[in-house]
Amino acid sequence: MNLISNKLLTRGSGALNDAELLSLLLDDGKTPEAAEEMARKILEECKSLAGIVRTDIARLRMVEGMGLKRAVRVAAAAEIGRRIMESEAEEVHFISTSSDVTRLFRPMFGAMKHEECWALYLTSSNKIIERQRISQGGVQGTVVDNRLITKRALELLASQMILVHNHPSGSPEPSEQDKTTTKRLNDALSLFDIRLLDHIIIAASGKEFSFHQAGLL
Repeated sequence: MNLISNKLLTRGSGALNDAELLSLLLDDGKTPEAAEEMARKILEECKSLAGIVRTDIARLRMVEGMGLKRAVRVAAAAEIGRRIMESEAEEVHFISTSSDVTRLFRPMFGAMKHEECWALYLTSSNKIIERQRISQGGVQGTVVDNRLITKRALELLASQMILVHNHPSGSPEPSEQDKTTTKRLNDALSLFDIRLLDHIIIAASGKEFSFHQAGLL
């Protein structure tokens, strides 16, 4: 048993850094040092552990020394992690903070290479009534129909809503189109006394942007 395995057993998995954790999946007769070096190369290629989910197996196996068997194992482990997060997200029934929204949507957005925009319809007590995909686009953006969003809010008797979309590019900063979309939707909902609580952008980099926290709503 190598030093990294001993570290996990004595101090817990939380004591291991990303490269150390990943190296335990790669240690197929290699020295611990070689496995950890390969793990570092994977993280450099994928940018993060979360990035592994969005990386094709064909690209993973091209990492020096990786091979198909290890690539499949790493991809499977990443998908298990994503599904665990997705399962936990289903337990979110009330929205208290932007972190609740991120926990709800990040597992789904994690593997996406295109943009999607979702509406989260809420009661006055922040209970989730429905979450609905309202648009799907390419890498650069989506088109949002304010009329359809407002119509659905009225049908559900929603008092509040939150707009959520992803940025596969990795930067959570809103574009001018994002800002315009937010303002127009807020204006449309206000006509029916429905509050747009926030517009949250979840980026592939692991970061997010909240219009509310930034003082833009």
